[in-house]
Amino acid sequence: MKHIPITKLETISYTILAIILGVGAYFSFTDDSYFNGVYAAEDGLAESATAVVLFAISVLTSIRLFKLWSSKKGLWKFGMIVLILVFVFGAGEEISWGQRIFNVESSEYFLENNDQGETNFHNMVVNGKKVNKIVFSQILTLILVIYLLILPILYRKSEWVRNFVNQFSVPVATWSQVIAFLSLTAIIAIMPSSRKWELYELGFGMIFFLIVYNPYNIAVVYKK
Repeated sequence: MKHIPITKLETISYTILAIILGVGAYFSFTDDSYFNGVYAAEDGLAESATAVVLFAISVLTSIRLFKLWSSKKGLWKFGMIVLILVFVFGAGEEISWGQRIFNVESSEYFLENNDQGETNFHNMVVNGKKVNKIVFSQILTLILVIYLLILPILYRKSEWVRNFVNQFSVPVATWSQVIAFLSLTAIIAIMPSSRKWELYELGFGMIFFLIVYNPYNIAVVYKK
């Protein structure tokens, strides 16, 4: 498969992300209260931007699904639909399904079982354990390692893996996208602030949008 060049959108996105991280790192090291209370605040710009990016991924995927519906097989459509649902769910969770936007009160169940009393699942507490820590941190981290570090290698080396991945329309990261993710992780890791993970979520969302927009296997999964 041919080398996939970096698009103009990717260059712009990487530049914006670098600025966001650079400013974030500065405040994280020099003004922790400003970083946590303003720059990466709850319901702040970073959190809202993350929801927008995640929703944009679902929109982009929906457009491609619609355009290629008649020329693709069932498993490809299934993979696309799953991807759409995953990122609609992610966007909804990020803003608690519009609860704060529309000023909707949480039900009694969520008030009693949600760590923040909000209408979302990632802050739920089950048997004294936070779902966010178990599912959205530990399990998601394992999935990201497999998807972003192991899959790109296997895809390039194994024909069986290529056929399986393409069959389900799974976008595979280019090396530049992998490097961007590793760089994001390294920068976030050295930040001392407690709410640095808001920037991590935003950065991951931006990089994953670029993976979906211009994956290594774009000629296979997103062409007629």
